[in-house]
Amino acid sequence: MERTTRDALHRAREAEKEQALFYGALASQAEAAGDAATAERLSGLHADEQHHLSRLSARLLELGESLADLRSVATPAARLEGWESVAREREAREVERCRALLELDLDPETEALVREILDVEELHREQLGGKWMRA
Repeated sequence: MERTTRDALHRAREAEKEQALFYGALASQAEAAGDAATAERLSGLHADEQHHLSRLSARLLELGESLADLRSVATPAARLEGWESVAREREAREVERCRALLELDLDPETEALVREILDVEELHREQLGGKWMRA
């Protein structure tokens, strides 16, 4: 696998971290506001994004890559009011990122992982709900 492909996978991993932080912040806000239904939706989205992060991390390690420390990734601005339109835009970017990855020189295992993540990101974009990832 080419270096540029591996670098794109590292960037995707970082984007998943940022997306997980985004949904985690929103879920906390919904919980604080006493909006249990929205908190549940956002927690599901958070769980899926965390799962994507974990799966990409594991795959990069399997490919012999060292992982960057992502503790410095900042939580993006997240406001509960109007969150759905912002989240839908963010999910559209996630879908495009996955589609771009599929245009690269991926080995079959990595391609299968990216396709699985793409399927979930499309569901996120359409339904703004989570817990679609398989164990």
